Amino acid sequence: MTLLSRTKEIAKSRGISMESLAKQVGISKSGIYQWDKHEPKPSTVKKVATVLNVSTDYLLGRSENMDSFSNSASDEASGLGQSIMMAFDGKDIPDEDKEKLLEFARFLKSQRGR
Repeated sequence: MTLLSRTKEIAKSRGISMESLAKQVGISKSGIYQWDKHEPKPSTVKKVATVLNVSTDYLLGRSENMDSFSNSASDEASGLGQSIMMAFDGKDIPDEDKEKLLEFARFLKSQRGR
């Protein structure tokens, strides 16, 4: 599957038109359709991945995992790893609540730059 076909498929599943995607990324709609002939800039691929909330590796066909925040090494490097000690009002936060907080933090991180 090509970058263009993956982009179109994901955008469609997210309810985003190619015109809207192009506008959000700051390129022309025809520019996207040229991707089968000319490779886009890495910065453009990154912006598209951010808008579609997928990893650049998925868009480029290097991974079948769409999740841009599934890599635990990435979580550790970003400070969102499981080894974080969390407490509230002097009491430990239960593990299930920690995971919910981490998921929310990942979501907030994914919304940056939108």
